[in-house]
Amino acid sequence: MEKERLEALTLDFIRTPSINGTAGEAALAEMIHSLLAREEYFRRHPEHLRLAPLPDDGLGRANVLALVRGEAEATAATVVLHGHLDTVGVDDFGELAPWAFDPPALKERFRTQDLPPDVRAELLSPDWLCGRGSLDMKSGLAVNLGLLIDWARAPGRRRGNLLFMANPVEENQHTGIIEALPLLAEWQERYGLNYVAAINNDYTTPLYPGDPNHYVYTGTVGKLLPCFYILGRETHVGQCFEGFDPALLAAEIARELDLNPALADEAEGEVTLPPAVLKLTDLKRQYTVQTPGEAFLYCNYLVHGESVAATLTKLKQAAEAAFARALGLIRERYQGYVRRTGLPEVELPWTVRVRTFAELYAAAQPAAGPALATRLTTLARQRVAAGEDKRLVALDIVRELALLLPERLPQVVIFFAPPYCPHNFITREEPAGARVLAALGRAGAAVAAETGVSIKQRTFFPSLSDSSYLAMHDSDASLAALRANFPAWDILFPLPVEAIRRASIPALNLGTYGKDGHKFTERVYKPYTFGVLPRLLEKVVEELLASGSEEP
Repeated sequence: MEKERLEALTLDFIRTPSINGTAGEAALAEMIHSLLAREEYFRRHPEHLRLAPLPDDGLGRANVLALVRGEAEATAATVVLHGHLDTVGVDDFGELAPWAFDPPALKERFRTQDLPPDVRAELLSPDWLCGRGSLDMKSGLAVNLGLLIDWARAPGRRRGNLLFMANPVEENQHTGIIEALPLLAEWQERYGLNYVAAINNDYTTPLYPGDPNHYVYTGTVGKLLPCFYILGRETHVGQCFEGFDPALLAAEIARELDLNPALADEAEGEVTLPPAVLKLTDLKRQYTVQTPGEAFLYCNYLVHGESVAATLTKLKQAAEAAFARALGLIRERYQGYVRRTGLPEVELPWTVRVRTFAELYAAAQPAAGPALATRLTTLARQRVAAGEDKRLVALDIVRELALLLPERLPQVVIFFAPPYCPHNFITREEPAGARVLAALGRAGAAVAAETGVSIKQRTFFPSLSDSSYLAMHDSDASLAALRANFPAWDILFPLPVEAIRRASIPALNLGTYGKDGHKFTERVYKPYTFGVLPRLLEKVVEELLASGSEEP
């Protein structure tokens, strides 16, 4: 794969904006499909190329699948190359947004920007390519596509099979890869394929300042989105101590969770990033002098191996600690106010109450009767059809249940909302996994020796990725705990669990290398991404297919 060709492809992809949730995702899929359709191999084998629209998608977004079958030796062994084609938006670019998809013009604009010296030096260097999607994920798509085209132009020299996928909707709901699962199963059966491994090209970055290593990953972190509904007690601000402020409790829960390393999960000697609060708000719709009655927050929660039941236990303990701290603070301030004013002190009635969604449902069920499930399903369908954010739909259901409680006392309800990303990793204890890890080790060592670049293996890719949906390590019991505490699971996040379990494709990540993904200073390092990575990818594929064809 020539460096110049890969960089040119990357520039073409960047210049085709494909922001998540826009028709640009469809445009880039069509561009990739058209590019491949011009290749002689796919003119001879049009059945090996598919533009597969997402069901019921108003934007016309689609998966692109392309299969090249090696003709040097017919084997079932197949490596899947996949990557997402959507990007985040460009609001972070501010006044530079008009040039976000024009790397040369953007580089010129950076000359006049006030930036840290090291960032500025890299952005202006010819070794770095900037622009939205340069790192995440247009350069990775180009590298994968470049290898596929090389295969398509010389299938007679190839042993095994290469299946390429470009998937939309990764940056939020992972819909593309989820909808691709039945297509992978269909082609597996039709063409007799054995998926030896899947290689994602999500970007990699230094783990610390001055990190000299480049990383390949043999698994991916999982993600839950724990949500906290806080029911307080409204009051007039003129009688503020007669109410219970849910915003204060929400702040204490955020303080308990946010960036707390004690809540990070550990497996295989690697530790996740701690929880990070993504939203915190009260639920008042307009200004009044009544204190808020409800609040809501949710956080990013990463897992390497922790069960959902264990996560719920930790979250419940955290919420209880925050609740107790909030009550202590309220009592302390109330007593201080009483001392200053000389008013008589009364006992504040509030106590710690934290429950899960499953416990809330059980408490509300008697008041609603057998029609409750149908009622909540209808509510969820109506809200989704109206285009409401799915996290807020889940909240609507919790609020509906809270209205049914015999006593609406201040409390916290913990539940989950979309998305859920399963964790998985390749283990040497399984023969297929051992072969994949051995093949990766051989390839990495060979390319490191050839290029002088330090290539290190780690287990868990630290950011969310589509690799989550190719294999699943959560047990049935863990999934049952998730579903029981995930309002309207079948509507808000209808994950094909059995399809993922059947697929069980060992998932690797060989990504591009750069810095500042999802920032306006996003940039990809060209010498590694267009020089070392293509050679590494090619060598890993060769080793995987050689070991896969020997599988009993």
